Amino acid sequence: MSEDAAAQPAVTSRSVARGLGTTILARLGAVVEIVAQPLYVLMFGLAGYGLYAVLWATINLLENIFDTGMTSAMQRTVPQSASDAEAAAALRTAMIFGVGPCLIVAALIAIFAGDLAPLLNVAEKDRALVTPAIQLFVWALPLWAFVEIATSAMRARMVFGAEIRLRIVWEQIMRLVFAGLFFAGGLGLKGLFIAHLCSLAITAILCVRLLRRYYSFADLGRGPLVTETARNTFWAGLSILPSNIIARLFGDAPALILNLLLPGAAGASASALFTIARKLSSVVQLVRIAFVYVMAPLAASAEREDRAQVADIYAYATRLIAAIALPLAAVLAAGSSSLLSLFGHQADVAQGAVVILLFARALEAVLGISMPVLQVVAAFRHQLTAAIFGVIVALASGWLIVGHMDELTGVTLAMSIGLVVMAGVPMLQLAAAERLHPFDHQFPTVALRGLFITLAAGGLALVVSRLPDPVALPLIVVIAAAAIWSSLRFALPHADRASLGKTARKLRLV
Repeated sequence: MSEDAAAQPAVTSRSVARGLGTTILARLGAVVEIVAQPLYVLMFGLAGYGLYAVLWATINLLENIFDTGMTSAMQRTVPQSASDAEAAAALRTAMIFGVGPCLIVAALIAIFAGDLAPLLNVAEKDRALVTPAIQLFVWALPLWAFVEIATSAMRARMVFGAEIRLRIVWEQIMRLVFAGLFFAGGLGLKGLFIAHLCSLAITAILCVRLLRRYYSFADLGRGPLVTETARNTFWAGLSILPSNIIARLFGDAPALILNLLLPGAAGASASALFTIARKLSSVVQLVRIAFVYVMAPLAASAEREDRAQVADIYAYATRLIAAIALPLAAVLAAGSSSLLSLFGHQADVAQGAVVILLFARALEAVLGISMPVLQVVAAFRHQLTAAIFGVIVALASGWLIVGHMDELTGVTLAMSIGLVVMAGVPMLQLAAAERLHPFDHQFPTVALRGLFITLAAGGLALVVSRLPDPVALPLIVVIAAAAIWSSLRFALPHADRASLGKTARKLRLV
């Protein structure tokens, strides 16, 4: 690593595409988690898995609150650092203010676990496990904060592929392996919590090795704690923190709400069913997350050089997301009954929630790419507006909807409406305040062709879903892949396809 940052090359659609492929591979851990879910339900039961889902949702919420926004802050400050020492100062600040509070909170929760346990609704056979489970599993909080900050630090260096082995092999596959071994050893549901901690601990250790490659550890331990970069990182994190918290609330709070609404095993099962629906919809969410991870540091770098570069990659990313997310959501929604069969007949009641979440995540993906752009080009105060609007709309929708349909579908619908609103507001803000929008002259053609392919693929998947599940499931996967390929090949302009480089040539997109 050189002491001074080299001149940054122009940020183009090709820059986005290069980072996108490796980032999607890194996030395929979410797909592994989807595959693991039916096995967890089979081993530990729906209500037992529901307890695990509620506690993990709580860990995620707490991590997003007490990491003080440091994961997002580095996406803004590290790409704009002038030297390795400044980048190290940003990482040091993120670790102190991101992991430190999580350690304190974990210790307090472990101490008061006995007072917190009665708040959770679980199956009667799992009641005795709740307090020791909280005392044990709460230590996932600082581990998860460290992993999130470490991997964010690597992305901030525009190293998008470093997470692949961590996220897929150690965080997800090894968790499943450990869970299977502990279950076979007779540890029961407790084994799932231990397996999760083991996989996180190994991932955290490996993160340190990766960080040494991209940051100067010598600079981490020297120099003043309070520098301009440290201050910028701290305040950037606090400014982004409220919107990060609210975004996480939309993902994890419904599982907690359902657990509180319904007594006993029903509350645990409802939490499990929502988690299943959310994980299935995360296949579509993966598209948005991959683009967000790539866009945040690239937009920061482009803004440093030329605002026109930001506009170009913003429009390109929106076209590419629309071409992938919409047909994928339509096919999975049409085949949702077959997908839910993997979790047993008791999961059938979650079909409405799955369909709602799939289309909500697709709309969020198309609209929501504006948020990382807003975070790096606009004033900090603008970043709260979308979060506030989203929460107000979700709460108002919940007040009107819940009670007129079953709790699972009602809570999911209310959350989804707020989610789409929260994704759309930053796009309006960028258009009004920064004169930036992604809908250039190429977008209408992409949208119309993509819509036609989406409807055709969705209709075909709906017909296939009537076949026996063992036949329907592989066909749905094939239709989803064919729909995405068709949308990329026939909806996107040639320049967009060519930007995908070797991937485009191998897939015959150009």
